[in-house]
Formats: sequence, C-alpha cells, structure tokens
Amino acid sequence: MPVKEIINLNECECIPVFCFNKDFKRLAISPNNNEVCVYSEIGGTWKLESTLKEHSERVTGIDWAKNTNRILTCGADRNAYVWAEEKPKEWKPSLVILRIDRAAITAKWAPSETKFAVGTGSKVICLCYYEESNDWWVSKHIKKPIRSSVLCIDWHPSGTAIAAGSSDFCARIFSAGIKEIEK
Repeated sequence: MPVKEIINLNECECIPVFCFNKDFKRLAISPNNNEVCVYSEIGGTWKLESTLKEHSERVTGIDWAKNTNRILTCGADRNAYVWAEEKPKEWKPSLVILRIDRAAITAKWAPSETKFAVGTGSKVICLCYYEESNDWWVSKHIKKPIRSSVLCIDWHPSGTAIAAGSSDFCARIFSAGIKEIEK
C-alpha cells in the first residue's frame, strides 16, 4: 500500500502510542511522556490544537471513539481517563476507577462505545462502563485465568467478547457482557 502522506512531528523523539479520529483529520499521540497531543490537519499541514495533561506518568494507550468523539487514555500511573470535547479544542477529563496496583498498559473502546477494556500489568482486564447515577466510569475485573501482564486487547464486532494477548505467550477470549448496561 503506497504512503499517501508523511506527518512530520519534529518535536517528538519517539511516538509509542497514537490514534486517529474517524475521518483521519485529527491525530492523538503521546510523545513518550505523560502528555497526549492532539493534532489537526489544516491545509495539508498538521497543527497542534490541544495538549491533554492529566496523567502523572507515561501514557501507554490511546483510543479514539469514532462516533462519540471521546478519547480514552491509560498510563503507567495506573489511571485511565475518558476525554470529552466540550468545545472545539477544549477537552474535559473524566477519571476511570480501575482499582489496579500496576500500570495500565493498553485500552480499547467497544464497538458500541458504551464500554471499554483496559489491559493491565496487574494480571487483570478492566471492563469499564459509565455509571450515570454516580457520574463516573467504573470497572469490573476479568481475573481468571490470566497469569501475566495483558499487552493487547481487541473486541469482537458484537461487543460481547474480548480477545487478550499477554506476556505468558497466550491469547485468551473472554465474555465481556456487563449486565448493568446490556439490554
């Protein structure tokens, strides 16, 4: 596949995690620190529009919800945030209660964008959803039979199952239904 365009971000030494929005006109990256930089394509060039700064340690995962336009981030500080764009170029963070004692490694929205999963170094997968009565994001843990850090996750298109790859050289599939939000 030919390269359409090269995005030159000279100020970044390396970019370990990144994600595009739905129409590929905006890009969220972490320049290997605790920040997430959001760029927009304007007239064929990429301009920094916002810097998201809630994490206290390195950002390890980013995912951009295609329909709701929310950014999900997780980091080595054991936290995850859901960022909602209140006004153009203004993002409001919402802390996710993960209840883990090691780094959050990767994060991925479900196809429905009503829930997401976070792979962790705590040998658990956090299935997270929004609890309207308390106005926050909470998590339920998938613990068994994971015996090592969860490095990658992906959703089944139906949103009812999740595949996880871990550092014990195993890939596992789990049910990902959450009775509080599933109908």
